[in-house]
Amino acid sequence: MPASEPTIVATSMGYFSRRRGPWDARPSQLFDHMAELAQAGDAPRVCYLGQAVGDQPTGLTVFYGAFANTRYRASHLALFPMPTVDDIRAHLLAQDIVWVGGGSVANLCAVWRVHGLPEILHECWQAGVVLGGVSAGSICWHAGGATDSYGPDLRAFTDGLGWLPYGNGVHYDSEEQRRPLMHRLVADGTLPTSHCTDDGVGLIYRGTRLAEAVADRPDVAAYELVRADDGTVRETRIEPRLLPAGPDGR
Repeated sequence: MPASEPTIVATSMGYFSRRRGPWDARPSQLFDHMAELAQAGDAPRVCYLGQAVGDQPTGLTVFYGAFANTRYRASHLALFPMPTVDDIRAHLLAQDIVWVGGGSVANLCAVWRVHGLPEILHECWQAGVVLGGVSAGSICWHAGGATDSYGPDLRAFTDGLGWLPYGNGVHYDSEEQRRPLMHRLVADGTLPTSHCTDDGVGLIYRGTRLAEAVADRPDVAAYELVRADDGTVRETRIEPRLLPAGPDGR
Protein backbone atom coordinates (compact mmCIF):
# COMPACT_ATOMS: atom_id res chain seq x y z
CA MET A 1 0.00 0.00 0.00
CA PRO A 2 1.45 3.44 -0.85
CA ALA A 3 1.84 6.27 1.63
CA SER A 4 -1.42 7.99 2.47
CA GLU A 5 -0.08 11.32 1.20
CA PRO A 6 3.07 12.41 -0.69
CA THR A 7 6.02 11.98 1.67
CA ILE A 8 9.65 13.10 1.59
CA VAL A 9 12.19 12.29 4.32
CA ALA A 10 15.13 14.74 4.14
CA THR A 11 17.99 13.88 6.45
CA SER A 12 21.51 14.06 7.81
CA MET A 13 21.24 10.37 8.75
CA GLY A 14 20.84 6.92 7.22
CA TYR A 15 23.33 4.19 8.13
CA PHE A 16 25.29 3.24 11.23
CA SER A 17 28.88 2.02 10.80
CA ARG A 18 29.81 -1.29 12.40
CA ARG A 19 33.12 -2.21 13.99
CA ARG A 20 34.82 -3.19 10.75
CA GLY A 21 34.73 0.39 9.47
CA PRO A 22 32.63 2.90 7.50
CA TRP A 23 31.99 0.50 4.61
CA ASP A 24 30.43 -2.06 6.98
CA ALA A 25 27.09 -0.42 7.61
CA ARG A 26 23.62 -1.21 8.85
CA PRO A 27 20.44 0.80 8.24
CA SER A 28 19.27 3.00 11.07
CA GLN A 29 15.76 2.77 12.45
CA LEU A 30 14.85 5.57 10.04
CA PHE A 31 14.22 2.99 7.33
CA ASP A 32 11.69 1.15 9.47
CA HIS A 33 9.91 4.47 9.95
CA MET A 34 9.97 5.16 6.22
CA ALA A 35 8.56 1.68 5.56
CA GLU A 36 5.79 2.44 8.04
CA LEU A 37 5.04 5.75 6.30
CA ALA A 38 4.93 3.86 2.98
CA GLN A 39 2.56 1.27 4.47
CA ALA A 40 4.96 -1.24 2.93
CA GLY A 41 4.13 -4.42 4.82
CA ASP A 42 6.59 -7.14 5.80
CA ALA A 43 9.02 -6.90 2.85
CA PRO A 44 9.58 -3.24 1.92
CA ARG A 45 11.14 -2.49 -1.46
CA VAL A 46 13.93 0.08 -1.29
CA CYS A 47 15.86 1.43 -4.29
CA TYR A 48 19.16 3.29 -3.98
CA LEU A 49 20.12 6.19 -6.27
CA GLY A 50 23.83 7.04 -6.11
CA GLN A 51 24.21 9.67 -8.82
CA ALA A 52 25.54 12.24 -6.33
CA VAL A 53 28.80 10.26 -6.34
CA GLY A 54 28.62 9.20 -9.98
CA ASP A 55 27.25 5.73 -9.17
CA GLN A 56 30.53 4.68 -7.53
CA PRO A 57 30.65 0.93 -6.79
CA THR A 58 31.57 1.63 -3.16
CA GLY A 59 28.15 3.20 -2.64
CA LEU A 60 26.48 0.06 -3.91
CA THR A 61 28.68 -2.08 -1.67
CA VAL A 62 27.60 -0.12 1.41
CA PHE A 63 23.93 -0.14 0.40
CA TYR A 64 23.64 -3.84 -0.38
CA GLY A 65 25.79 -4.76 2.61
CA ALA A 66 23.58 -2.70 4.93
CA PHE A 67 20.39 -4.37 3.76
CA ALA A 68 21.74 -7.93 3.51
CA ASN A 69 19.90 -10.31 5.83
CA THR A 70 17.13 -7.79 6.53
CA ARG A 71 13.47 -7.86 5.58
CA TYR A 72 14.08 -5.27 2.84
CA ARG A 73 14.08 -6.08 -0.87
CA ALA A 74 16.95 -3.91 -2.10
CA SER A 75 17.63 -2.69 -5.63
CA HIS A 76 19.42 0.21 -7.28
CA LEU A 77 19.19 2.44 -10.30
CA ALA A 78 22.50 3.57 -11.77
CA LEU A 79 22.74 6.00 -14.69
CA PHE A 80 26.49 5.65 -15.43
CA PRO A 81 27.44 4.72 -18.11
CA MET A 82 23.80 4.01 -18.98
CA PRO A 83 20.64 3.17 -17.01
CA THR A 84 20.75 -0.26 -15.39
CA VAL A 85 17.03 -0.95 -15.88
CA ASP A 86 15.07 -0.93 -19.13
CA ASP A 87 12.08 0.99 -17.74
CA ILE A 88 13.14 3.55 -15.11
CA ARG A 89 9.60 4.74 -14.49
CA ALA A 90 8.19 1.26 -13.89
CA HIS A 91 11.09 0.29 -11.63
CA LEU A 92 10.79 3.35 -9.40
CA LEU A 93 7.00 3.28 -9.23
CA ALA A 94 7.26 -0.32 -7.99
CA GLN A 95 9.25 0.75 -4.90
CA ASP A 96 8.07 1.57 -1.39
CA ILE A 97 11.14 3.74 -0.67
CA VAL A 98 13.58 5.53 -2.97
CA TRP A 99 16.76 6.43 -1.07
CA VAL A 100 19.20 9.01 -2.48
CA GLY A 101 22.78 9.00 -1.26
CA GLY A 102 25.03 11.94 -0.47
CA GLY A 103 27.71 13.62 -2.56
CA SER A 104 27.40 16.50 -5.03
CA VAL A 105 23.86 17.88 -5.13
CA ALA A 106 24.72 20.04 -8.16
CA ASN A 107 25.85 17.02 -10.17
CA LEU A 108 22.96 14.92 -8.87
CA CYS A 109 20.29 17.33 -10.10
CA ALA A 110 22.05 17.90 -13.43
CA VAL A 111 22.31 14.17 -14.20
CA TRP A 112 18.73 13.55 -13.13
CA ARG A 113 17.49 16.27 -15.49
CA VAL A 114 19.37 14.78 -18.44
CA HIS A 115 17.60 11.47 -17.85
CA GLY A 116 14.13 12.82 -17.04
CA LEU A 117 14.29 11.68 -13.42
CA PRO A 118 12.58 14.76 -11.92
CA GLU A 119 9.33 14.02 -13.76
CA ILE A 120 9.46 10.32 -12.86
CA LEU A 121 10.33 10.95 -9.22
CA HIS A 122 7.57 13.55 -8.93
CA GLU A 123 5.11 10.96 -10.20
CA CYS A 124 6.46 8.48 -7.63
CA TRP A 125 6.08 11.07 -4.86
CA GLN A 126 2.48 11.77 -5.82
CA ALA A 127 1.76 8.02 -6.11
CA GLY A 128 2.83 7.35 -2.51
CA VAL A 129 6.42 6.12 -2.92
CA VAL A 130 8.33 7.57 0.04
CA LEU A 131 11.29 9.60 -1.24
CA GLY A 132 14.24 10.08 1.08
CA GLY A 133 17.91 10.80 1.22
CA VAL A 134 20.90 12.06 3.12
CA SER A 135 22.95 15.25 2.56
CA ALA A 136 22.77 15.87 -1.22
CA GLY A 137 19.84 13.44 -1.14
CA SER A 138 18.17 15.80 1.31
CA ILE A 139 18.93 19.16 -0.31
CA CYS A 140 17.81 18.03 -3.79
CA TRP A 141 14.07 18.09 -2.98
CA HIS A 142 14.27 21.70 -1.72
CA ALA A 143 14.84 25.07 -3.39
CA GLY A 144 18.52 24.76 -2.48
CA GLY A 145 21.01 24.86 0.34
CA ALA A 146 24.67 25.10 1.26
CA THR A 147 26.90 22.72 -0.70
CA ASP A 148 30.49 21.62 -1.21
CA SER A 149 29.64 20.62 -4.80
CA TYR A 150 31.98 23.34 -6.08
CA GLY A 151 34.88 22.88 -3.68
CA PRO A 152 35.79 22.69 0.01
CA ASP A 153 34.56 26.24 0.68
CA LEU A 154 30.78 25.93 0.85
CA ARG A 155 28.67 27.89 -1.63
CA ALA A 156 24.99 28.47 -2.31
CA PHE A 157 23.07 25.99 -4.41
CA THR A 158 19.74 27.30 -5.70
CA ASP A 159 18.84 24.83 -8.45
CA GLY A 160 17.13 22.10 -6.44
CA LEU A 161 13.95 20.41 -7.61
CA GLY A 162 11.99 22.86 -5.47
CA TRP A 163 9.09 20.58 -4.59
CA LEU A 164 9.68 21.59 -0.99
CA PRO A 165 9.64 25.42 -1.06
CA TYR A 166 12.37 25.86 1.54
CA GLY A 167 16.12 25.95 1.80
CA ASN A 168 17.79 22.97 3.43
CA GLY A 169 20.90 22.82 5.59
CA VAL A 170 22.54 19.48 6.37
CA HIS A 171 25.31 18.42 8.81
CA TYR A 172 24.42 21.52 10.78
CA ASP A 173 26.34 20.55 13.92
CA SER A 174 29.32 18.73 12.42
CA GLU A 175 30.72 21.03 9.70
CA GLU A 176 31.63 24.50 10.90
CA GLN A 177 30.85 26.35 7.65
CA ARG A 178 27.25 25.14 7.48
CA ARG A 179 25.43 27.22 10.10
CA PRO A 180 26.95 30.66 9.32
CA LEU A 181 26.49 30.21 5.57
CA MET A 182 22.86 29.11 5.92
CA HIS A 183 22.23 32.19 8.07
CA ARG A 184 23.81 34.46 5.44
CA LEU A 185 21.87 32.87 2.56
CA VAL A 186 18.55 33.29 4.34
CA ALA A 187 19.43 36.81 5.51
CA ASP A 188 20.26 38.06 2.01
CA GLY A 189 17.30 36.31 0.37
CA THR A 190 19.36 33.79 -1.62
CA LEU A 191 17.36 31.07 0.13
CA PRO A 192 13.82 31.20 1.51
CA THR A 193 12.85 30.05 5.00
CA SER A 194 15.07 27.03 5.59
CA HIS A 195 15.04 23.81 7.59
CA CYS A 196 18.33 22.40 8.86
CA THR A 197 19.38 19.13 10.49
CA ASP A 198 22.11 18.05 12.85
CA ASP A 199 23.71 14.70 12.05
CA GLY A 200 21.30 11.97 13.12
CA VAL A 201 18.17 14.03 12.36
CA GLY A 202 15.59 13.79 9.59
CA LEU A 203 12.68 15.95 8.46
CA ILE A 204 9.37 14.30 7.57
CA TYR A 205 7.37 16.25 4.98
CA ARG A 206 3.78 15.27 4.25
CA GLY A 207 3.00 17.05 1.03
CA THR A 208 5.00 20.26 1.42
CA ARG A 209 4.22 20.55 5.15
CA LEU A 210 6.94 19.81 7.69
CA ALA A 211 5.13 17.24 9.83
CA GLU A 212 7.88 16.42 12.33
CA ALA A 213 11.57 15.93 12.93
CA VAL A 214 12.94 12.55 13.98
CA ALA A 215 16.31 11.40 15.31
CA ASP A 216 18.28 8.18 15.65
CA ARG A 217 20.25 9.48 18.66
CA PRO A 218 19.69 11.87 21.60
CA ASP A 219 20.87 15.47 22.01
CA VAL A 220 20.49 16.56 18.38
CA ALA A 221 17.92 18.81 16.73
CA ALA A 222 16.44 20.39 13.64
CA TYR A 223 16.14 24.13 13.10
CA GLU A 224 14.01 26.61 11.19
CA LEU A 225 15.65 29.77 9.84
CA VAL A 226 13.30 32.67 9.07
CA ARG A 227 14.30 36.08 7.71
CA ALA A 228 12.85 38.97 9.72
CA ASP A 229 11.77 42.31 8.24
CA ASP A 230 15.00 43.93 9.43
CA GLY A 231 17.12 41.42 7.54
CA THR A 232 18.18 39.41 10.57
CA VAL A 233 17.55 35.68 10.83
CA ARG A 234 15.61 34.01 13.60
CA GLU A 235 16.72 30.43 14.31
CA THR A 236 14.15 28.25 16.08
CA ARG A 237 15.14 24.85 17.45
CA ILE A 238 12.83 21.96 16.56
CA GLU A 239 13.06 19.06 19.00
CA PRO A 240 12.97 15.75 17.14
CA ARG A 241 11.19 12.59 18.20
CA LEU A 242 13.68 9.84 19.03
CA LEU A 243 12.89 6.84 16.87
CA PRO A 244 12.70 3.49 18.66
CA ALA A 245 15.29 0.84 17.87
CA GLY A 246 14.25 -1.75 15.33
CA PRO A 247 13.58 -5.41 16.15
CA ASP A 248 17.23 -6.39 15.62
CA GLY A 249 18.61 -3.56 17.76
CA ARG A 250 18.97 -0.88 15.08
